[in-house]
Amino acid sequence: MKLSADLKAFQERLGHRFSSPDLLIRAVTHPSMSSVHRDDNQRLEFLGDRVLGLVMAEALLKADPQATEGQLAPRYNALVRKETCAAIARQIDLGTVLKLGRSEMKSGGRRKEALLGDAMEAVIAAVYLDAGFEAAQARIVALWGDRITTVKADARDAKTALQEWAQARGQQPPVYKELKRTGPDHAPQFVIEVALETGEAEKATAGSKRHAEHAAAKALLDRLEAE
Repeated sequence: MKLSADLKAFQERLGHRFSSPDLLIRAVTHPSMSSVHRDDNQRLEFLGDRVLGLVMAEALLKADPQATEGQLAPRYNALVRKETCAAIARQIDLGTVLKLGRSEMKSGGRRKEALLGDAMEAVIAAVYLDAGFEAAQARIVALWGDRITTVKADARDAKTALQEWAQARGQQPPVYKELKRTGPDHAPQFVIEVALETGEAEKATAGSKRHAEHAAAKALLDRLEAE
């Protein structure tokens, strides 16, 4: 199977030329474009998440031989979470080559954080299946670059940080509430609100409840810390 010109260019940005081009095509195919004759990237995403996890765990151990498990865990979480994967995807302009259904494209799918993060994991799996673990490891380390050594020792996800902020002030944990769900089953959109017992609240929209919760927590935390 031959690659289109845009996918050939993407290979250069990624830094890996595929011996099996069909793996790359599958990695960039969103479920909204899947069919009987076209596989989507969900299974690759599942595998890529595990490959990324192993590479990052090993990279962090090498980067800081003296770090304790308690220090390594939050760094690891910061490096493998969807937001970071999405940032890497933007770095190599992955969104421009995604194969999306019409509804997903109209809703701005090429810019969605969850979608980009999932696709990045799928691309990692495609490299792994195409050329083995060492090739995937080399691409991950190169793409994540300085993030591996500069990730903050106290890096936490937004939900954890917001909960700690509330508890430090003697408040109950934040409460998350689903306000709305729209879109088709293959591409839902969730509107989530997070609120503190003192009344402060923020809303966010994303393609999964988890990502919407994190986005809402980050928005509220940013506002609280700016006050």
